Amino acid sequence: MTEIFTGSFTQQEPIPEEAIEAALAVLRHGRLHRYNVAPGELGETALLEQEFATQMGAKYCLAVSSGGYALATALRAVGVQPGDPVLTNAFTLAPVPGSIASVGAKPVFVGVTENLTIDLDDLEAKLDQARVLMLSHMRGHLCDMDRLMQICDSAGVIVIEDCAHTMGAAWRGQSSGRQGAIGCYSCQTYKHVNSGEGGLLITDDEELAAKATMLSGSYMLYERHLAAPGPEVFERIKYTTPNVSGRMDNLRAAILRPQLRELDQQIHRWNERYSEIEAGLRGTTGLTIVERPVAETYVGSSIQFLLLDWSPERIAEVIRRCATRGVELKWFGGAEPTGFTSRYDSWRYADSTPMPASDRVLAGIMDMRVPLTFSLQDCRLIARIIRAEVGAVFQS
Repeated sequence: MTEIFTGSFTQQEPIPEEAIEAALAVLRHGRLHRYNVAPGELGETALLEQEFATQMGAKYCLAVSSGGYALATALRAVGVQPGDPVLTNAFTLAPVPGSIASVGAKPVFVGVTENLTIDLDDLEAKLDQARVLMLSHMRGHLCDMDRLMQICDSAGVIVIEDCAHTMGAAWRGQSSGRQGAIGCYSCQTYKHVNSGEGGLLITDDEELAAKATMLSGSYMLYERHLAAPGPEVFERIKYTTPNVSGRMDNLRAAILRPQLRELDQQIHRWNERYSEIEAGLRGTTGLTIVERPVAETYVGSSIQFLLLDWSPERIAEVIRRCATRGVELKWFGGAEPTGFTSRYDSWRYADSTPMPASDRVLAGIMDMRVPLTFSLQDCRLIARIIRAEVGAVFQS
């Protein structure tokens, strides 16, 4: 009998009861705006910032409306101006080049390797084209951060880390988001903590933290932040930093705080599921596993594999056959952007030139979410289905 998977690839686990109770408390008192606090009250958003800064080992943290807003705020804070070039990954999600375009800057795309990380040789060749790199740890894959920071520091290039898929990941034990000048995280439903939308920004630089806070719309109420620099820093920048309102509210912060306390446990569960799928796919003829570096601590909330040098028609057939058996695969090599899958030549607001080596990799990237609603048995079943259908099409 043909095995069929009947689970959902978009169903998340319920919000923890502790978070629901915290949200209800905010709803009952009605003070949802982050700066609307009772005398002596420490608002949920300020507490979230303080706790996340401690969790990540950072001096400063700012909670904002989305991960994309955090990226654009980081660009503004480091002084990116309209027309400036900004280096970024050719393999990423649309909000990354979108954040660059939103400040009037111009993305300069850097290639991707078969490990799905930024091509450091290509980066080194392009470092003289920009003074800022927005590094996307796309789908949770970390490049050699030691080498990347060495070449960027030597060239005087500021690194902003897009950690939407690496909250809780690390390189040689150092948390993702802590190597660059600013680390930006997403709290959107399909990321590692879920408030529907939301973002977090961390830095050790007091002036960048103050500018980001002012940009988010602090209305000179910066003293109500618990993970911000002192008032003297704000005095230096308050007249020259615009308000581009994008604050997080107390309701979302209340939902997030308990989830962040459970992050390590959730990462362990994701990685159990990832390992089951990876083990089931390993050795499949025609399928290339994306190997993880020993130095990388990853979060397996999604899994990628490569169908390198397959024709578009055969890849589409694999996707179709898996879908008939309940397994949803996404493909970054399609001619048209679909859902969240798009690539550098899809973003026609940004100039680009073909990168043949990267185009070959992009053409073969298959992607699949790994929700925590999957059991380990589900993961083994999913791997068997993919293995069978890839094998069937490969042999046809």
